[in-house]
Amino acid sequence: MQDLGIFGEKMAAEDEKSTLSQSGAFHAAQGDGRDQGKSGALALPSHVAGSGTLDRLVDTARDYAKASTAENTNKAYAADWTHFARWCRLKGTEPLPPSPDLIGLYIADCAAPDARTSSLSPPCPLAVSTIERRLSGLAWNYAQRGFTLDRKDRHIASVLAGIKRKHARPPVQKEAVLRDDILAMVAVLPYDLRGLRDRAILLLGYAAGLRRSEIVSLDVHKNDTPDCGGWVDILDGGALLTLNAKTGWREVEIGRGSSEQTCPVHALEQWLHFARIDFGPVFTRSSRDGKKALETRLSDKHVARLIKQTVLAAGIRAELPEKDRLALFSGHSLRAGLASSAEIDERYVQKHLGHTSAEMTRRYQRRRDRFRVNLTKAAGL
Repeated sequence: MQDLGIFGEKMAAEDEKSTLSQSGAFHAAQGDGRDQGKSGALALPSHVAGSGTLDRLVDTARDYAKASTAENTNKAYAADWTHFARWCRLKGTEPLPPSPDLIGLYIADCAAPDARTSSLSPPCPLAVSTIERRLSGLAWNYAQRGFTLDRKDRHIASVLAGIKRKHARPPVQKEAVLRDDILAMVAVLPYDLRGLRDRAILLLGYAAGLRRSEIVSLDVHKNDTPDCGGWVDILDGGALLTLNAKTGWREVEIGRGSSEQTCPVHALEQWLHFARIDFGPVFTRSSRDGKKALETRLSDKHVARLIKQTVLAAGIRAELPEKDRLALFSGHSLRAGLASSAEIDERYVQKHLGHTSAEMTRRYQRRRDRFRVNLTKAAGL
C-alpha cells in the first residue's frame, strides 16, 4: 500500500507477514460492499468433501451468523463498508487488508471534509456518534472477511480522541410523548380496523416502553413465525410480553388502564378480535380498503410514521413549524415518554425498559426531579 505520509513509518516486516498470511482472504474479499451478503460467508473447508448434508449445515450456520446482529444493524454495517470502499477507490487505494493509518485518514475526512478535495458526498462533517458507528461497522466487516481491525491502534485512537475533543456535542434527544400527548394522539385515530391497530400500537408501545422494532416483532404465541421477536400473553390483570431484546430475553408486565379508552391491553384485545388474528404476527398490514387484516408483518417504519402523523394531527407543539415538529419526534419518543411520565421509583422504570444501568434510564427521562437526592445537605452543608 502506498505511503500516506501523515502518520509516520510503517513496519514493513509486519505488513509483509500480514499480507502473506492473509493473501487468500485479501483476494477473495476485495469488493465495494455489493457482496456484503456473501462477504465472510461460511463455506466448507477446502479439504472437506462436500455433501448435501454438509451444504445444508453451511446454509443453517450462515443464517445463524446473519441473525447474530439485528437486520437494521446489518444494513448499517453494509452501508458503512460501501462508503469506506468508495472512499478508498477515489483515493487510489484498497480497503483490504486493514490499514490503521488509512482509516485514521478516513475518519479525519469524515470529521472535517474539504469541499475542494473531499471524496465524501455530500462533503459535510459527520457527527462523532456517526463516525464511531462507522468504525464499528468497519471492524465488523473486517471480521467477516477474516481480518482484525485494532481500534486501539494509535493511528485510529489518537485521531478519534482529537475528533471527540474538538467536535463532540451533547446528544440530540427526541422529544418524549407525555401522558397528555399520547391521549391526544390516540383521540385523532378513527375506529375502523386501521385505527384499532394504530391505537393498539401507540398505547402498547407507550405503556411497555418498547422500541419500534420490538412492537412489530411480536407474535400472538411463542415461535409462531421464524422472525418472532417475542409474544403476548393476555391475562385477567393485564398483558405479559416476553421479548427477545438487545440484552437478552426479558418480560414486561402491562397492567390494565383506568378506562377502556386509554387501556393498552383493551386496545390490543380489540385489534386482535376485529382483525381475527389468533396466530402469527400481532401487528400486520391491512387491505387497501382498510377492512381486512393481511398476514404480512408490519414494518417498524410504520411506527415512526404513525407517531409523526398523529403528533401533527393532535396539534402537539403547534407553536413550531411543521418541519421542526416532525424532526422532534420519532419511534423512541414512546419509550422516552414512559420513562419521563412514570412517577415511580427509578428502579422499576429501569427494569421495565430493560436497561442494565440507572444512567441509561436517566437518559430517557426528559423531566425528573434532579435534586430529589440532595448530597449537599446529606454532606452537612
